[in-house]
Amino acid sequence: MITPTTRSVRRWAIGAFALSASLALSLPAGAVPRDYRIDPEHASFGFLVSHIGYADVLGMFRDIAGSFRFDEETQAISDVTVTVRTASVFTNHDKRDEHLRKEDFFWSDRHPEMTFVMTSAQKTGERTGKMTGDLTLRGVTRPVTFDVTLNKIGEYPFGGGLFGRPNYVAGVSARGTIRRSEWGMVYGTDNGWVGDEVQLIIEFEGIRQN
Repeated sequence: MITPTTRSVRRWAIGAFALSASLALSLPAGAVPRDYRIDPEHASFGFLVSHIGYADVLGMFRDIAGSFRFDEETQAISDVTVTVRTASVFTNHDKRDEHLRKEDFFWSDRHPEMTFVMTSAQKTGERTGKMTGDLTLRGVTRPVTFDVTLNKIGEYPFGGGLFGRPNYVAGVSARGTIRRSEWGMVYGTDNGWVGDEVQLIIEFEGIRQN
């Protein structure tokens, strides 16, 4: 039997549901952090290192994956993770690339992946900041800090996403410097054949997932 009290409870529940739905729809898109997947076709993890002092060698990795969270309202990036397959290294020199995969450098057979996991961030401007995280390479984990710039955010101008809708994309640039000897790569440091200081260059576009 439906009593007046039961009717009141139902009316209250329906009203509360409608109010919550209305509030959810009225919240701005960037009110909460959203998940982004790094697009491997639009991601670069590169490096610059001195070659006997004559010039810097520009190298990169061809196999990259990762994700991050982004709050469009606060312009905050968080939870960045990047995974690189070390055997995908490319410097436009076959013999050098083979050497880089050996024990002197990345030791890809034993350590097939290099990872970066963000641990903290500091905002320095409207679209700039510093991102610190743990870089794991050759089984060694050490902190690295990158200068980060948030680039363009918005619907992709071409290419279809889910249900034929355009993908929503955020682009990020990051720059950092490490000493490779701190990760056990000491080949060529004593005689100056290969620089110890390595500049890291990261560019990626992330596709919003939710």
